[in-house]
Amino acid sequence: MSSTEDPKQPRNTARRHFLGVAAAAGARLAGVAAMATAISTSPAKAMGRRWGRGGSGGHGGSGGSGGPGGRGGHGGSGANCFLRGTAILTDGGEKPVEDLSVGDRVALPDGSSRAVKWVGRQSFKKSGARWQKDVVPIRVCRHALDGRTPHSDLYLSPGHALYLNGILIQVKELVNGTTIAPVAPAADGSIDYYAVMLDTHEVILAEGAAAESFHLQNSNHENFCNFAEYQRLYEEERSVMTPFAPLLGGGWSHLKALLLLGVSPLVSIRDPFGNACEKIDAQARELSL
Repeated sequence: MSSTEDPKQPRNTARRHFLGVAAAAGARLAGVAAMATAISTSPAKAMGRRWGRGGSGGHGGSGGSGGPGGRGGHGGSGANCFLRGTAILTDGGEKPVEDLSVGDRVALPDGSSRAVKWVGRQSFKKSGARWQKDVVPIRVCRHALDGRTPHSDLYLSPGHALYLNGILIQVKELVNGTTIAPVAPAADGSIDYYAVMLDTHEVILAEGAAAESFHLQNSNHENFCNFAEYQRLYEEERSVMTPFAPLLGGGWSHLKALLLLGVSPLVSIRDPFGNACEKIDAQARELSL
């Protein structure tokens, strides 16, 4: 497998976009602060085990079971899930995500546990010369986030969010081409993703890293090949989950999340996203020594 990003290229456009937004908002910061008050907060150890061979039962084609542009979580297109083989911490120890069942209790960072309500499955196959960009897994290398996290390489779909600095950041926005980068499977392989749904949108531990659970919104469970199982289990439920934390990663959603975190016209805008990127870059330099 090989990275699909050039390590010499600058980080994704989200940080540059944020800087532009911040500069443009400078002259109107007092108005932005007022607006903030109106916004209510309401991998397995071996690669061979990660790349499934159609075991999920998903449809073929680059669109997979969700189809092109399908949503498996909040924000972005494509699947928003854990790659097959990802170790999820449960009350009985780590367990591959594909082995989780309804009723299993997954551990939360605060030491509590929560029952699994459903595990969604998606499977994607390559059709054409290239893999669909929003489907190719992104690898977060061992210790890429800090000196301990994740404890093993972590593979996520591009739209899946990590919990850093009190916010959710889609992993595609953290790509640096070295310690965090897309990694495409063999041309004849398939990509199997799994989404872990709890009764609320939470953060769970995947390879030791804090990552979001499935964010149920309206009918986005229908993008999974086993959506009929969800409907059988929860026929009368059509809830929309409240986000666990603000989501940063570009555009208005980035600015809105900053406002929810608190903005003052008298001080610089706090940028937890930029801080997270700087920490990851520093850790990448440390790992390269």
